[in-house]
Amino acid sequence: MANSGVNRLTMAILSPKFSLSSAQKVFPSPTLAVPLISATAFKSLNRKRLIFKAKSISRSPPSSSSVEVDMEEMIEFLRSDLPHLFNDQGIDSSMYDERVTFRDPITRHDTINGYLFNIRLLKLLFSPTFQLHSVKQTAPYEITTRWTMVMKFALLPWKPELIFTGTSVMGINPKTQKFCSHMDFWDSIRQNDYFSFEGLLAVVKQLRIYKTPDLETPKYEILKRTSDYEVRKYDSFVVVETKGDTLSGSTGFNDVAGYIFGQNSLKDKIPMTTPVFTQASDGKSTPVLIQIVLPMNKELDSLPSPIKETVTLRKVAENIAAVTKFSGKPTEDIVLEKQKALRSALLRDGLKAQPGCLLARYNDPGRTWSFLMVSYEQG
Repeated sequence: MANSGVNRLTMAILSPKFSLSSAQKVFPSPTLAVPLISATAFKSLNRKRLIFKAKSISRSPPSSSSVEVDMEEMIEFLRSDLPHLFNDQGIDSSMYDERVTFRDPITRHDTINGYLFNIRLLKLLFSPTFQLHSVKQTAPYEITTRWTMVMKFALLPWKPELIFTGTSVMGINPKTQKFCSHMDFWDSIRQNDYFSFEGLLAVVKQLRIYKTPDLETPKYEILKRTSDYEVRKYDSFVVVETKGDTLSGSTGFNDVAGYIFGQNSLKDKIPMTTPVFTQASDGKSTPVLIQIVLPMNKELDSLPSPIKETVTLRKVAENIAAVTKFSGKPTEDIVLEKQKALRSALLRDGLKAQPGCLLARYNDPGRTWSFLMVSYEQG
């Protein structure tokens, strides 16, 4: 999922207990992160948004007040069935009406055969992966799911990855006890009605050529992708760090790089990874720490000790962060400007960022590409 030539700004890290049930992982380009509101408030915000969408677009099921639908059974069916959307097993089409309405911003079908054709076409062109985050009832005959879909377009030489997150509103026909509609909403656009030129543009933008260095990087999962930022869940990882001068500076880099090149108690040489981080605890340019991520298979207690007293090892806990990407050389003014814009976008969406930020760069600190991160308030 790593992108190159792009910077990222992450504005919030949520509690590791943050629930995917209503949410909208390592670092491919520069990123800035800042803390946000509690996970509880974040879930409440998304819940209201999902219910509003569901009520506004769901196809009304046939009137049948005397017919009851076992909604828990339908929810459990989707939980077990949807993860097979793009694998060899596939979904159980017997649970859909023949005249099922499917619609996303750029695709529309009115039969189960059209729906299945769309799935086969996506598998042929994009090799998609689908991750289901949550399934819940949002109206009497309606279930809303939240998901992330990653599609690698293998037909292009640079094999770009297209990432979409969003919700699907599934309408149920109480007479047949089957799904009669499936409406998709993408987090990255505002105009989700078919046909959406904004949706088409969101696809085209992700076909651009960019590539980060072919080195190991922290693992993350994208929970929500908007037009301004991504919400990511990062696995834990270990860094070697020392004091730096400014977010965009390179002071201290030779000290942490020296550690992986053999300046440690065992004189071990450790494989290079990406990105290089500079972290500010207050969101301003100073004081900062400069960090190199160590290989994902390394544990803190198995690593050799640094020779220099100013260099330390630290394990970064699993966390959730908001990230923004930007291109160009990340000067101090640009980094602070991007941090401000990211915080504004989060506030607009009802999220409050914590103090501090993290800039991630995918080449050495004197080169062009980087990204910025910020943490969420712990819930």
